[in-house]
Amino acid sequence: MSDSKILIVSPAPFLHCGSRISTRSYKIMLAALPAVLHGFYLYGISAVGVVALSISSAIIWEYLINRLTGRNVSIGDGNAALIGMTLAMLFPATTPWWAVITGTFVAMVVGKHIYGGIGGNPFNPALIGIAILTLSWKNIFDIDYALLNYDFGFKAAYPLAALKHSGPSAVDAYNLFDLFIGKQAGSIGSAFGIALLIGGIYLIAAKIIRWEIPVSFLAGIIITAFIFHLSDPGRFTGPLFHILTGNTLLGAFFLATEDSSSPVNFIPMLIYGAGTGVMIILIRNIGGHVDGVVFAILLMNVANPLLDKIRPKALGKVGSHA
Repeated sequence: MSDSKILIVSPAPFLHCGSRISTRSYKIMLAALPAVLHGFYLYGISAVGVVALSISSAIIWEYLINRLTGRNVSIGDGNAALIGMTLAMLFPATTPWWAVITGTFVAMVVGKHIYGGIGGNPFNPALIGIAILTLSWKNIFDIDYALLNYDFGFKAAYPLAALKHSGPSAVDAYNLFDLFIGKQAGSIGSAFGIALLIGGIYLIAAKIIRWEIPVSFLAGIIITAFIFHLSDPGRFTGPLFHILTGNTLLGAFFLATEDSSSPVNFIPMLIYGAGTGVMIILIRNIGGHVDGVVFAILLMNVANPLLDKIRPKALGKVGSHA
């Protein structure tokens, strides 16, 4: 048996599609960059400071956790930077430094690493961070309250807050096209609708995200808002205003599509996206929160494991045993 060979068999999968975590992270950041730059244009150096601190502190938390747990340092894959950037896009430009650092700590430790790190998190880490901050310090993360001292040269009230307080009559003060091109108050990365839409289309075309979640997400908002508007036009506004304001487009393309916390099968993705859209309108119209995107996505994250059990029936037939 001198000519015998040792065969090494590795476990599945045997093929690699070439996709890397770093490639995905940096492409998502690239797609979101125009919306972030628009936030810099609107809010100036305050927004620059918030975004820079959020990204850098998320990377630092990632590094420290890697060292404390004895794992390989993973800051090079870009995931920590992406979480920091996504979280910053949800912040008002007036967010104090200590709140930014607290938010990134919660996102990285509670939202990501407490579940084992990348790929194990059942919730979007950035949404965990902003949700806990919003519940802890409501006024700091109330967009309308936080941005009262900013003068943009146009109506600076947060559109969804105006709708909540004054009803559909407040919508008349806004031009929908102006909202689409970013002439509105909001969080740092949510106001520039056209940039978020183009960035989302780029991510779909680059196969970074699937189209099912964003399309069903927006469809859920459109159908539910339309039904509410038909039932009482004097109380509820139409769907376009909901699409173009708040965190809607940011949520559709950059938040709800996070890999670990969203479904991977076709029908579950449609249910997940549509359910999120429906819940957003329910929260905005009859709930106590002005926006609702963050909490709607987190609630659907909870349902994600159950939704992904919905699968097509396997092909073939049951055979008899010998």
